[in-house]
Amino acid sequence: MARVVEDRRFQNFIIAVIVFNAVTLGLETSTRMVAEYGTLLHTVDYVALGIFVLELGAKLYAYRAKFFRDPWNIFDLLVVGIAVIPTTGPFAVLRALRVLRVLRLISVVPSMRKVVTGLLASIPGMASIAALLALIIFVAGVMATKLFGAISPENFGDLGTSLFTLFQVMTGEAWPDIAKEIMKEAPMAWVFFVVYILVSSFAVLNLFIAVVVSGMEDELRQDIREEEAKQAETQAQANKEILDELRALRAEVSALRRQ
Repeated sequence: MARVVEDRRFQNFIIAVIVFNAVTLGLETSTRMVAEYGTLLHTVDYVALGIFVLELGAKLYAYRAKFFRDPWNIFDLLVVGIAVIPTTGPFAVLRALRVLRVLRLISVVPSMRKVVTGLLASIPGMASIAALLALIIFVAGVMATKLFGAISPENFGDLGTSLFTLFQVMTGEAWPDIAKEIMKEAPMAWVFFVVYILVSSFAVLNLFIAVVVSGMEDELRQDIREEEAKQAETQAQANKEILDELRALRAEVSALRRQ
């Protein structure tokens, strides 16, 4: 059973089912498609769910307790488990969560799994950068409220409004309009906005990218080390077999010489 669920053809079949199920879930958002093919779409959805349940059952049978040692197996179990919960009464809202089954592509496609693993590995570093970014926005928010609160109360009237406006400015959304409005009464206000954007967008946000890339590189190096270890083990086994054959040949030659 373990050989079956780990077989590449079986994995490709599951990927195909996930993609096909994603298409049917997308079609269910169309009122016209549901009116014409609603029964067929629901039937296909139930068939796909049945295949996923059977797959998880096969893995549980094959791996027993080891099944729960793999976080990706637990992820699959939760995603499929949500779809199995009855979607009537107070649980009707869970019907919308069926689309989470599409996320199973992450667990069955190795390349996606590596990307997500690298992203999760970089969370500690990202938390520190997020704290730094929050500190920068807070300091800039207090400064902007004191400097521009009277000029543009709709954007910088209080700390909360200033923080939201600065978050919007950090994303590059409509900040020239905000800056030009303030610069009508404070011509040097551009200095504040330019420095803030340089620090928050170009410096701190690029640190996020650097941390994520570093995490993915670490994951890639780990994969390379594991592959090298497997190759070394295979080579050692092959060398051992060759040595055993050489010893057997020597023994046969020695026996022939004695005769």
